[in-house]
Amino acid sequence: MIRRLTLLVGAILMSGCAADASAPRELKFGHVGEPGSLFARSADEFARRANARLPEGWEIVTYGSSQLGGDELLLQKIKLGTVDFALPSTIMSSQVDAFGLFEMPYLVRDREHMKAIEEDVVWPDLAPQAEAAGYRIVAVWENGFRHVTNSRQPVESPADLAGVKLRTPSGVWRLKLFQALGANPTPMALSEVFIGLQTGVIDGQENPLAQIWASKFYEVQEYLSLTGHVYTPAYLIVSPDRWDALPAEIRVVLEEEARATQAYVYETATRLDAELLDQVREAGMRVNEPDRQPFLDASVALYEEFGASVDGGASLVDRASAAGSN
Repeated sequence: MIRRLTLLVGAILMSGCAADASAPRELKFGHVGEPGSLFARSADEFARRANARLPEGWEIVTYGSSQLGGDELLLQKIKLGTVDFALPSTIMSSQVDAFGLFEMPYLVRDREHMKAIEEDVVWPDLAPQAEAAGYRIVAVWENGFRHVTNSRQPVESPADLAGVKLRTPSGVWRLKLFQALGANPTPMALSEVFIGLQTGVIDGQENPLAQIWASKFYEVQEYLSLTGHVYTPAYLIVSPDRWDALPAEIRVVLEEEARATQAYVYETATRLDAELLDQVREAGMRVNEPDRQPFLDASVALYEEFGASVDGGASLVDRASAAGSN
């Protein structure tokens, strides 16, 4: 009798959860980008497009500036179902080993190359591994080409990074990269970086121009070195269970608009790369463009380690490198 009651209560609770999941509601979208960042612009554009098509009572609401937590907490909340969308980037390499592919220096040549990698590698290989780890990728957007800023000196070669306390995101391969380049990498949440730079806890950081500008790092950093050492995609993710519980017509709108937003993301990112370079100069940063070959030469062992330590890693690198060349 007790077992029957337990099963009955469980069935009622499950049916209640399913009903709640399909009922009209606010869809929370959390990310770490500051106002004006590429993350913020991308999330807001997606919300605008989707909300124009969603039925009455459904609405995507964006929460930037780590309001709902940093990347690690947002990933936890995705699994718990307390956040509907998140936009992780580098941190995915800490969740799924294969995503370390995008930590390999100078792998992605340009955005057209990234589109080919998305088609040939991300959807057939990386997306299923993300799903197995509890994250469904709805669309691939961008974080961008990353550059080094610091308060000590221009970075013209890896030797100039020696001993520099450099903030990185939480990702084992980014740490390995800057260790190979001679820096002293320090993982830190993006929301803490400005204060860290201002107080001298760290000497520098590395980010795309859109993030550097939106986070106002130009106020506490003197040098910007256009190393372009890594291109980081960003992934619009959801919980597979939460996603599958949504009505089919809602999923169609969300997926269509998420994929369509990629063109806006790439166009905006390209424009910001040009505009913000002038703006950081006007703000007083001293900009240099180093020869990138010494940075690649100093980190070539990273490719070898990734290929040897990650299941299928060498094949992923080869296919990504060759993507779009046929």
